[in-house]
Amino acid sequence: MNTLQLNAEFLRDLSIIAEDEALSAQLMKYIKKLVAKKPDPTLMTKEEFFAGIEEAERQIERGEGITMLPNESLDQFLRRIG
Repeated sequence: MNTLQLNAEFLRDLSIIAEDEALSAQLMKYIKKLVAKKPDPTLMTKEEFFAGIEEAERQIERGEGITMLPNESLDQFLRRIG
């Protein structure tokens, strides 16, 4: 079964669940369990966040930072740094 077929089947089944409050509640419980099993790699503590900022400041002081040029758009900057 290809991705398009899977998506179509998923949407058909989801439309049935969306019309039934009890099924919707069961689905939400299951989704929350699935999400809880996979940690979010972007989450960080306050200490980790500020440590990252401090490291970036040290890199800039060492001349290792990459900055945007005057009048450079974000697209241009991202293309330049690759």
